[in-house]
Amino acid sequence: MVGSSGSIGVNYCEANEGESKKDFYHKIRISKKEIKETKHWLRLLAKAELEKLTYIRRLWSEAHELMLIFSKIVSKSKV
Repeated sequence: MVGSSGSIGVNYCEANEGESKKDFYHKIRISKKEIKETKHWLRLLAKAELEKLTYIRRLWSEAHELMLIFSKIVSKSKV
């Protein structure tokens, strides 16, 4: 989970430094995939760590909000 969640920010930074619109679009799409993976790991963690469920749900909600933001970016920047 650390890898996928960390990759979101890295790819977003790389997208903002992209050499072209195509490069920007590609990096944002990678960020979306990493968000999906992070949400998957959070779902699994929620089942294993019931005492931390409230905290995990908050993290999942934040990941979901990021997914909505990145989805909007992708829909507005298709190349």
